[in-house]
Amino acid sequence: MAVRYYIRLPDPPLARGTEPALSFRSGGAEGFADELQEALRSNALFHRWKAMQEDPDDVDDDLGVVDPDATVTGKQVDLKVELVATTSIPSGVFKQRLRWLAGSHWELADVKDA
Repeated sequence: MAVRYYIRLPDPPLARGTEPALSFRSGGAEGFADELQEALRSNALFHRWKAMQEDPDDVDDDLGVVDPDATVTGKQVDLKVELVATTSIPSGVFKQRLRWLAGSHWELADVKDA
């Protein structure tokens, strides 16, 4: 079942993870949306993270689940960015991807059934 996540990036320039190779590179709402959508539809971000682990073979491949139908839209509201992601990826994996991309600089505003 797909879920719709409402995400805020209150200070977009700070929306970066601790590992630059995994972090958002964009500065605008559309770019953030495109990068998150790619992170949900493809396992490329997961594989970059997995390769950085001490023992990549011990990583649970379930963390690399993808949703080829995931969609993300973004809009600039005042100085913050608001993203709406619709996906069937489990919430724990979804949140982990956001932590890789944005670190702790994001807020979950709401969650609804899609």
